[in-house]
Amino acid sequence: MRTDNFKLRAYNLFLTKSLCFFCLFWISNVNANVHRMKASEPDSAYFFAYAKEKNAGRDGLLYAWSLDGKKWNSIGTDLAFVKSDYGRWGSEKRMINPVLLPRKGGGWTCVWQLTPENNGPYAHTYTNDFFNWGRQDYYVALNDLDKSTASLVKNSLLAREHISLLGDRLHGTKLKVSWSVIKELIKHYDLALLKQKQWSERSIDDAARFPSLKPLDIKLTPKTEQTKPISDMLVGVFFEDINYAADGGLYAELIQNRDFEYKLSDKQGQDKNWNEKTAWSIDGAGQFSIDSLNPIHPNNKHYARLRGADALRNIGYDGIALDKNERYDLSFFARGTSGKGRQLKIRMSTKDGKILDEKSLTVDCKNWKKYQLTLTPNSTCKDAVLELVFTDLQQLDLDLISLFPQHTYKGRKNGLRKDLAEAIAALNPRFVRFPGGCLAHGDGIENIYHWSSTVGPLESRVPQRNMWGYHQTVGLGYYEYFQFCEDIGAHAVPVVAAGVPCQNSGSHGHPLGGQQCGIPMEDMDDYIQEVLNLIEWANGDKNSTWGKVRAAAGHPEPFHLKYIGVGNEDLISNVFEERFTMIYNAIREKYPDIQVIGTAGPFFEGTDYVEGWKIANKLNVPIMDEHYYQTPGWFIHNQDFYDKYDRSKSQVYLGEYAAHIHGRASTLEVALAEAAYLTALERNGDIVKMASYAPLLAKEDYTQWRPDLIYFSNTDLNLTPSYYVQQLFGRNNGTEYIPMEASYSNAVVDVQKRVAFSMVKDPKDKSLIVKMVNILPVTVNIQLDLNKLNLKAETAVVSQLTGNLDSKTAKPEERTETVEKLKHQQLPPYSLTIIRIESAAK
Repeated sequence: MRTDNFKLRAYNLFLTKSLCFFCLFWISNVNANVHRMKASEPDSAYFFAYAKEKNAGRDGLLYAWSLDGKKWNSIGTDLAFVKSDYGRWGSEKRMINPVLLPRKGGGWTCVWQLTPENNGPYAHTYTNDFFNWGRQDYYVALNDLDKSTASLVKNSLLAREHISLLGDRLHGTKLKVSWSVIKELIKHYDLALLKQKQWSERSIDDAARFPSLKPLDIKLTPKTEQTKPISDMLVGVFFEDINYAADGGLYAELIQNRDFEYKLSDKQGQDKNWNEKTAWSIDGAGQFSIDSLNPIHPNNKHYARLRGADALRNIGYDGIALDKNERYDLSFFARGTSGKGRQLKIRMSTKDGKILDEKSLTVDCKNWKKYQLTLTPNSTCKDAVLELVFTDLQQLDLDLISLFPQHTYKGRKNGLRKDLAEAIAALNPRFVRFPGGCLAHGDGIENIYHWSSTVGPLESRVPQRNMWGYHQTVGLGYYEYFQFCEDIGAHAVPVVAAGVPCQNSGSHGHPLGGQQCGIPMEDMDDYIQEVLNLIEWANGDKNSTWGKVRAAAGHPEPFHLKYIGVGNEDLISNVFEERFTMIYNAIREKYPDIQVIGTAGPFFEGTDYVEGWKIANKLNVPIMDEHYYQTPGWFIHNQDFYDKYDRSKSQVYLGEYAAHIHGRASTLEVALAEAAYLTALERNGDIVKMASYAPLLAKEDYTQWRPDLIYFSNTDLNLTPSYYVQQLFGRNNGTEYIPMEASYSNAVVDVQKRVAFSMVKDPKDKSLIVKMVNILPVTVNIQLDLNKLNLKAETAVVSQLTGNLDSKTAKPEERTETVEKLKHQQLPPYSLTIIRIESAAK
């Protein structure tokens, strides 16, 4: 026995010495190789920064390097290390003749022209490493920069060098830098290529990606001792008046251009047929003109003047959809020009003249008077017209001609289209963000959305151009938004401009363009007061100045506003920070209980994101609004995105997100990627407070942006697979998150990433909810350990969404299963499964 132990100790000693010798040998060889590698590298190289002239600089700042200044190598021909943020996306955002200059205190400054004209305007930003860039500032002319920089730029523009690269002759700035700079840029580019490869992965390619994949076995073990509280308002909705979501959509008004306020400028002159008469026509040889003398209200300046016409006709929004025997309220303002009353017949008719209902009345006043009646069609018609038929030839003025179904959502006057509102309510949202993103801060400061212009009587509201290229009546205004939130039990989250217009604004109203100028500082006090007035209007006593306005509309009790967004996807510039800080501090001082939601720009990374969060950290902003629209691959590979966030800083509102594929189709593939990401949001529900898919609504044939959650026509709804994902998560939310330990039969990370899961508790009915997403082409066998959860229910409700990846019509199915059976179950390929079990936890 001793002999055996001695031999064993000797053998172990031999192995230890051998291993030590091998390690020393390996380390010495590695060091030698490192020294040889370093010895073979150059100390420095030439570095060239340029912008492609053939695309007017829209590709951003690009780089190349050379050892001898003659043979040049690209550092990614398509990877922009910084892009211009000036102007509209797509048509502008140009970087022309960029030059790099040494910066005082270290680093580099980049200055470029924004237009081909040599007299400006110019843009300026800075960097320390050539791939992390600071804020961009804009100048009307080069002389607006400090004198030394302006002089250097002038000299650099004259001394710009050229190189030949891949057959192109390029102009730019040539520098001599250390080789380490080039190495870091190449590493940055290589990492970008890796990410691009991962993020471009599509589930439709899984047969090639996983050619011999076998069914996956996973054991899930809840870690109840690690249970943590999470947000109770994680899933909400974001409403923006884009894609005709309001007028002609959610807002139940059936008459288009009811107040004759359409303007050529609504579409910026691109549609010559768009004017005050759009959607209207007359019969007969009479005169139909638009006048503005003595209108019904100064904010509603135009009205129709009829002389000798037989009838005035409105076609609605591509026809007026009517249901048989439903009741419709008609109202209008009218005045005659003589003491004699003028007879009118009001008709609902088909396009070929069949009368669906008809009523008569007399216009008996020389001054503006409101007239009202109710019509009931005798048959259903998808594309009816409204006719006002004249029985004599006197002159008549008409305005604000309105037709509303009585069956609006909750029966509200001036209310919402019932089926659309019900579809939104069925999502069970915890909040509604409105009136939009870009819409809120408008296309230039003159187009900023002013909440106070959208409350009060309809004739007193101020319609304006919708920055998405049409007209907004603001009949769906702040009162209607708040009322809808109250009706569905959701928090109202209004968004106001941060004193600057949309990052996508064009050039109007200021030499630097709409997006850069900001509200003039001499007007900021008035604008800040407007924001404070909103809070008083929502929460103030009915006898307060703005509380009286709310009470007069029919809501004497406060709306109990808790959140307000300031800014949306803004360019985080010095102009923005100055104005945001003023608004934020004013709200915090007067209404400390209101939680302000800041903005971190339109992307999940980059300058706006970094600078937006710097402001949040400096001001202690309670919640930050993040936006990103990405590929399904991005959502699959970034499920740990919020795992890395500092819990001691601002909470997050993921205000806009959606998975996009080529063609922007709303398929099951994108919906499942979003579902997997939502389980990650639940896991991070202690830092992610809110989230909302965007956009919400889109009218068929009037869609500027895809994908959307709900598509609709005048009569029908199309609920997408993404809608059902949002609905399933909205209906099955919780306030406590229970981590689960997973044991996989397959150790491949790319396989494991495609199965996501979460477990939460719902305190309302003490349910335990398990969500599981399978984005694999094979079945996943789940062993779910429920032994420690003290479940008393014998059955559970199972909701499952599955189908073909390219399906646009997949819907969830619901069934009841025994809890015992659910402990061992199979997740179908490409599926979302949600189990809801009543829990005994008290």
